[in-house]
Amino acid sequence: MAQLSPTIELAQDLISRRSVTPEDAGCQDLMISRLEKMGFKIERLQFEEVSNFWARRGTDGPLFCFAGHTDVVPSGPEDRWTYPPFEPTIHEGMLHGRGAADMKGGIAAFMTGLERFIDHHPDHKGSIALLITSDEEGPFINGTTRVIDHLEARNEKIDYCIVGEPSSTKHVGDVIKNGRRGSLSGSLVVRGKQGHVAYPHLVRNPIHLVAPALAELSTEVWDEGNDFFPPTSFQISNIHSGTGATNVVPGHIDVAFNFRFSTEVTADELKVRVRDILDKHGLEWDIDWVLSGNPFLTAAGSLVESCQQAIKAITGIETELSTSGGTSDGRFIAPTGAQVVELGPINATIHQVDERVSVKDLDTLSDLYENILARLLTE
Repeated sequence: MAQLSPTIELAQDLISRRSVTPEDAGCQDLMISRLEKMGFKIERLQFEEVSNFWARRGTDGPLFCFAGHTDVVPSGPEDRWTYPPFEPTIHEGMLHGRGAADMKGGIAAFMTGLERFIDHHPDHKGSIALLITSDEEGPFINGTTRVIDHLEARNEKIDYCIVGEPSSTKHVGDVIKNGRRGSLSGSLVVRGKQGHVAYPHLVRNPIHLVAPALAELSTEVWDEGNDFFPPTSFQISNIHSGTGATNVVPGHIDVAFNFRFSTEVTADELKVRVRDILDKHGLEWDIDWVLSGNPFLTAAGSLVESCQQAIKAITGIETELSTSGGTSDGRFIAPTGAQVVELGPINATIHQVDERVSVKDLDTLSDLYENILARLLTE
């Protein structure tokens, strides 16, 4: 059997640790031991049940940061996996295991790329940092957002940040995320009057009442998007009403919905427009709002250019800039003024049974990270 690269060996070690969110299962200890050998100063930041750390090498600017997470989503039924999810297995050039793509493979690639970079450039300019959490796949309350608050309190600013999330589509490096849409969720309750279905004049059916408003919300043009973002979308994810009896008109209806919104509109503007539509239809309603993150964008700059140049030099690919997909921890970092992109493995199998990633791709990704560091911190 061919000798495995340091990147693949590290990825296997990380995958073998059952770090289902918010557990870390020793992944961060493994990383910290290697970082200390490279001269990093480590701050362990434990918030409630979540393990985080901030590691920094150097005191000067610019500050380059790699952000990532050691937690993974649950495997689901393990008997549905071709290979046990926490027993990393290589078959036909693919590394199988939970977290192979999201995102232990990306962590391993950065760690080995960083080790080579520091070996070749021990006196690099600026500083390098890692922001690692075990809460990215969870409620994101005590993870990256808390670490950023900690850094902001002492005015420690990140200049460039690569989030190692799986961004690629068909070939490693073919897509980098230079922004993400905002996410605003609402839990709507519309009240009516409960009663017997045979006496409609004595009831107010909230299902009937809300239907025209939901139709209007679902067809409303919230914005036209822009060069970087598609138009804002409104989607209903759950509707619940009724007592379970077929002869009872319910007293209320619960509707869960979500906006994925562009930089053309704000969360507050969306809330006002929803309120106006509901009021127009004469509804008695309440909404609980949850803003998971505002949209962010790194339209241009040294980080985007360095990533594009490195990808072209190593893979020959002209990378695509994209803001598609869900949210990431980049939404907590970008508001500090940092340039932020996401660059990682192919995302085709993330969160699925039989999650896997190409061994060759992880080695390529390690080379990309090293090359980007060289472009930003040596030239």
